Amino acid sequence: MKRLVPTPMMSLFLFGLWLVLNQSIAPGTVVMAALIGVVVPLLTNGMRPLRARVRRPLVILRLFVFVLIEIVRSCINVTGVILGKPERREQSGFMSIPLDLRDPHGLAVLSAIINSTPGTVWSELSEDGKLLMIHVLDLHDEQWWVDMIKTRYEKPLMAIFE
Repeated sequence: MKRLVPTPMMSLFLFGLWLVLNQSIAPGTVVMAALIGVVVPLLTNGMRPLRARVRRPLVILRLFVFVLIEIVRSCINVTGVILGKPERREQSGFMSIPLDLRDPHGLAVLSAIINSTPGTVWSELSEDGKLLMIHVLDLHDEQWWVDMIKTRYEKPLMAIFE
């Protein structure tokens, strides 16, 4: 069964996505969704040489809650920067953060978290993967940002993936 459906979650996602995009559960649509759900993962299996190994799945829930809280907090702060005094808009800048996280899946999730949080953008990862450069709209305290990213994001991602 593992050879027919190498990634069951992806197959299920593609199946559901096809049904949602077509807005139909007609027999032909369901058959096509099933074909896509089986064939696409089989054809793309060779393109995914690294498999993500989740070591502590319960940490994902805690990380998800932290990310949601941070996104809401960041939305409020960015609104304050935009609508506030012009001096607050002058505090943006680039900063570097030393990373201990090495797993490519963890780095991809960290990138998604940073880029989905208003006011922050992942700019560059050094060639050796040890230094992350981000741009922060409200760069009031560089050490606070380093501590926040390392404790709230990097540490849980290392527990999940490494």
